[in-house]
Amino acid sequence: MEVTKIENVTRIFKIGQVETQALRGVSLSIQSGEFTALVGPSGSGKTTLLQLIGCLDQPTSGSVFINGKEVSKLNRNQRADMRRGTIGFIFQFFALIPTLSAYENIEMPLLLNGHSASERRARITDLLAAVDLSDRANHRPDQLSGGQQQRVAIARALAPRPTLILADEPTANLDTANGKQVMEIMTRLNQETGVTFIFATHDPRVIQYARRVITLRDGLIDANNVQHMPEDEKMAVGA
Repeated sequence: MEVTKIENVTRIFKIGQVETQALRGVSLSIQSGEFTALVGPSGSGKTTLLQLIGCLDQPTSGSVFINGKEVSKLNRNQRADMRRGTIGFIFQFFALIPTLSAYENIEMPLLLNGHSASERRARITDLLAAVDLSDRANHRPDQLSGGQQQRVAIARALAPRPTLILADEPTANLDTANGKQVMEIMTRLNQETGVTFIFATHDPRVIQYARRVITLRDGLIDANNVQHMPEDEKMAVGA
């Protein structure tokens, strides 16, 4: 099943009289359960593409579909509803609320979606265990390491049971050991839950975890550099 489909999408940004074409007619399809990396140098368009898939922006032309629905034609409130129920986000700088504990940060999307206290408690308990942070539930972000903060962010992204997780440079602010742990957790959760992951990165240590690699250059997909990792290599990653 297609989770997202991009059809001939362009995105032009205009500052004063200067236009910058970030995407130049991109088309691609992502299937349910994929673990896909968008790679390319700075300015290649990978973050712009993530923002369009995540309903954080709209294309200048072309169409974006999520679970068969054309989200590029939705209004602001409809896009917000789509983000809240269908898409989870993991950011480079964690984006946790500093005054809330790990538990409360994970709880936030569940509160917004109207889950009961018992439902929230059960879900958060499971997620804290899944990211190996059961003993850090009551710690605020400033009491957690960078790797722990990113693991809280992963749990928060998964809390409302989305079909799609988008991660923009998820290990950029982590050292090698914490980056490896975060990628191993994301890989395991992808395999256990079936949720689709799309992440943008330029880090070769992160790219090795992807089962599909899509390279962007100057706002276009490099058709000669789309790779699918063989099954035996998938099993070897992180070993």
